[in-house]
Amino acid sequence: MPRLDSLGRFAPHSLALLRIVTALTFFTHGTQKLFAFPVAPSWGMPAAFSLSWTAAVLEVVGGLLIAVGFLTRPTAFVLSGLMAVAYWMAHAPKSFYPLLNGGEPALLFCFIFFYIFFAGPGSFALDNRKG
Repeated sequence: MPRLDSLGRFAPHSLALLRIVTALTFFTHGTQKLFAFPVAPSWGMPAAFSLSWTAAVLEVVGGLLIAVGFLTRPTAFVLSGLMAVAYWMAHAPKSFYPLLNGGEPALLFCFIFFYIFFAGPGSFALDNRKG
């Protein structure tokens, strides 16, 4: 078993894994709303240029950018804000508690993207290219 104080060397790779898995999960929320993939949303498809449609476009484009690690910090900042707005508009009015208002995913996405904004992309990111 490795010593716990030596695990820090894996931090950039762990951050990259968090970034990629979060981004691809986020991406599927957008593809569901825009393309009914992998399944159509139960509430129906959003009207073009509506608030839900705009959020879906940000989920698809932002999810891809974060996944490949391109423009990671500004994209993470925008997506963190998107999820904060989504939480306060769609979830918080239902109940104070995230467990009861269905807002746990929005809160987690918000704070993971906020962390990535400060921490950067980690390993395996296009932002790390030299030149």
